[in-house]
Amino acid sequence: MVTTNMRPIRETIGLDEALALINEATKPLERSERVVLSEAGGRVASRDVVSDQDVPPFDRAAMDGFAVVAEDTFGATRYQPKVLKCVETVFTGQIPNRGVGRGECSQIATGAPMPQGADAVVMVEETDRGDGNQVRIFTPVYPRQNVGRRGADIVPGQTLVQRDDHLSAGRIGALAAIGVADLEVYARPSLALLSTGDEIISPGQSLGPGQIYDINRFTLETIVRNHGGLAVGQPTPADTVDALTTAVQACTGHDLLVFSGGSSVGERDLILDVLQRQGEVLFHGIAVKPGKPTVFGRIGDTPVLGMPGYPTSCLSNAYMLLIPILRRLAHLPPYRPRELTLPIAARVVSTTGRHQFYTVRLSDGFAVPAFKASGDITSMSLADGYIEIPAQTDIVEKGEEVVVKLF
Repeated sequence: MVTTNMRPIRETIGLDEALALINEATKPLERSERVVLSEAGGRVASRDVVSDQDVPPFDRAAMDGFAVVAEDTFGATRYQPKVLKCVETVFTGQIPNRGVGRGECSQIATGAPMPQGADAVVMVEETDRGDGNQVRIFTPVYPRQNVGRRGADIVPGQTLVQRDDHLSAGRIGALAAIGVADLEVYARPSLALLSTGDEIISPGQSLGPGQIYDINRFTLETIVRNHGGLAVGQPTPADTVDALTTAVQACTGHDLLVFSGGSSVGERDLILDVLQRQGEVLFHGIAVKPGKPTVFGRIGDTPVLGMPGYPTSCLSNAYMLLIPILRRLAHLPPYRPRELTLPIAARVVSTTGRHQFYTVRLSDGFAVPAFKASGDITSMSLADGYIEIPAQTDIVEKGEEVVVKLF
């Protein structure tokens, strides 16, 4: 079995420099695929979509009432109503059987096509219809009042979605309005996940001596799914350079390779060796807490991110580093978590020179410290969000206002 000597990380780079190197080494995917409209929400359009029709496709009533010739209502009041003859009732989804002439009206439902000759709608609340066909009109309307004109929303030649647009619910609705059944979107980035460590086993098995369950695979899979990627879990390789090399080679074809564990400085932390042999290392060690022993590089054109094995370190780095990579690959806009400004409930001592990701929970209008240790997943599971403590700040005093970024 091949091992290495302990190799302390003597130099680190700042978080901003790490993000800049990642951004330079990561290019948005150009692959696209066609998906049905019902599955396109949250994806990113890979080409423009231009309307070939009017929406609405006909003049329609904007409210329930009576379709009229507007001039017939001029001068109408509650004391001196205009009286019109109702010649038809038009429901939504029906086509009028006849037009409306002078002195006539048609009862009409919201969204129903306007009869020929009618140019306005009097809302039902401003009318009274007796037992016969006589309708009293209590208020005048002007031409086009309460009418949704053909093409008022969308016209032929109008671009509804542009390339690189994030397909929000509103944009999906606009595409449905012109009858789009499917469209071209960028492919989801495929991410190979490799949890390393001879002590790691999958949930569902019985723990043996010295074994622990694989946490990072499942936390990272959740992050990947929530930010536009496809996570492909890989079998856990043995802690040898040869086994790790074979595992890496099996991941060719994915858009991103992520290791958890093996990125630190111990004799069995071999990710650095594999990356140096198979590709290039762009950095090893970031001035953050937790998550200092993080490695990033490339094997061929594939970015490789080596995350710490400790669950809190791994997941915090996923928020700081993996999410920006994923969203860049997927053409998604930068992630903007919801933020709250609250006083901190207790004094926090940070490590000068390292940008700290510090979890908190919300209680009674305060941000309450939740961070326990890098190896404790409850530092994350019992937290509502996190604060970032800049590298030059060593103490955040109790009561000081902090910006909480919510998970």
